[in-house]
Amino acid sequence: MSKIFVDACFGKETPYTPVWMMRQAGRYLPEYMKVRAEAGNFLNLCHDPKKACEVTLQPVDIVGVDAAILFSDILVIPDEMGMDLEFIKGEGPKFNDPIKDESELERLIGGDEAASKLTYVYETIKLIKEQLAEDKALIGFTGAPWTLATYMIEGQGTKTYNICKKMMYSNPELLHKILAKVTEVVKLYMEKQIEAGIDVVQIFDSWAAAIEPSKYDEFSWKYMVEIADYLKAKYPHIPIIMFPKGIPSFLDSVYGNFDVFGVDWSTPMTLAKEKLGDRYVLQGNMEPCRLYSKEATTTSVEEIQNIMGTSRHIFNLGHGILPDVPVENAKHFVSECQRVSRKS
Repeated sequence: MSKIFVDACFGKETPYTPVWMMRQAGRYLPEYMKVRAEAGNFLNLCHDPKKACEVTLQPVDIVGVDAAILFSDILVIPDEMGMDLEFIKGEGPKFNDPIKDESELERLIGGDEAASKLTYVYETIKLIKEQLAEDKALIGFTGAPWTLATYMIEGQGTKTYNICKKMMYSNPELLHKILAKVTEVVKLYMEKQIEAGIDVVQIFDSWAAAIEPSKYDEFSWKYMVEIADYLKAKYPHIPIIMFPKGIPSFLDSVYGNFDVFGVDWSTPMTLAKEKLGDRYVLQGNMEPCRLYSKEATTTSVEEIQNIMGTSRHIFNLGHGILPDVPVENAKHFVSECQRVSRKS
């Protein structure tokens, strides 16, 4: 296990501030695109442990980050719950059978039965751990129940969330049933990831900003906290990262038994430090588009370091890396993070 990365997650003193990059296996590496082409399509790649292991390790070897993030997709969970998932070129993921009423919820597989079907993920983790250097950590992840439920109800990505939010206000009981069912699967899924060998858990809530502040705890955060509580009770040695995207107005309401709070690029690091820095390690939050310019990257890295100083922090982007970012610029980001953190 990476002593530096895991210690940093727990807020312990480390020789430098570790760095990793969201969606690091991502689409910016030519080596990744080659493996994906060999797999035939994205879902095939997720289902192939050897290939998924290969693309997980690529950015560690090529870019030099301090932690690997498991290559998979958040939507493998509803897929194995019995929904009909496909990835359409140029459009993204789509469920051909979105949940519209309670009868459609009842047909879904739940609990351990669904979590146990994700064997290819656990096999991938085991392969990665066999090959990952001992000084590198492996981060497992899941989508938050709200983000997963949004896809399951809308059927695909959305800019308005109108179908899901219609359910929130007109039939909240049904939405809570969906969230509860997904939460139970996620708990067991993450537990099985831990048992397979991951060192750190991250819970993404990509669509957090779609919920108004007064409803966020009820329909998202409390379910994320429930997952964290479940995992902490059984695996207190495993750090948990919470990453709700786009909620600067919610920071006063953040609570829970977890270790690291992911700060997205739209949330000022000074604000996150003021509101949460005394309770959680902060992670983030460079605007990913700065990677198009080495100069802009250096400026941001130095600004983040100046804000955080000796406070508990993990360098990262403020969301996923984009596919046309030059690999040399990604390497520059990592080297600049390492330079300023060692200098301080």
